[in-house]
Amino acid sequence: MTITLGPGEIFTIFFITIGPLKLLGPFVQRTHGLDDAAVRQIAVRAFLLATISAIAGGFLGAMLLNNWHVSIGAMVITAGLVFLLVGLRQILEQYEPPQAPDPNLPALPAAPTAAALKLLFPIVLTPFGIAAVIVLLALSPGGERTGLIIGMVVVVMLLNLVCMLLARRIMVGVTIVVLQILGAVLGILQAGLAVQIMLRGLRDLKIISE
Repeated sequence: MTITLGPGEIFTIFFITIGPLKLLGPFVQRTHGLDDAAVRQIAVRAFLLATISAIAGGFLGAMLLNNWHVSIGAMVITAGLVFLLVGLRQILEQYEPPQAPDPNLPALPAAPTAAALKLLFPIVLTPFGIAAVIVLLALSPGGERTGLIIGMVVVVMLLNLVCMLLARRIMVGVTIVVLQILGAVLGILQAGLAVQIMLRGLRDLKIISE
């Protein structure tokens, strides 16, 4: 058995795990006081570093999992569990009180590349985002599916780049509320998809019947 997620499902998973929903607020906070030119330089470098790290980390993690001879069924359940936890986190965060900016955060380095590295983990690229890339690549049955997964990573990272460049214009007024609602809706969809994925894995391992 292989997991057959469509492009829309893969995009939704990546949009939640490595997309801009959790990026915008922290990025605006950390780049506060910098001019637009500096923000652009940091955003472009953060995009490049995050894209390379996500793809390289995904392939490395998938290779290690295959070398450990983890069964497809176990990997499917793992994928479902990761996606479920991320989806639930996205939903439950709507009930948490807003966090005030931390005045003790150190200023970003003057060099754009060094500043981008400071923002890379976990603001631009989250640990559970890398986990999502790893499990999808580990479950990929062939080159065409792998190419689709990598393509979706690049698409979402490009979306991150656009959002970082426009972050100060986006994070105002009603847009913040719209992003929160979108996050909750996508979180519910991902949670449902995650349960379906885990059921597939349980059937593959003969734990439950068809």
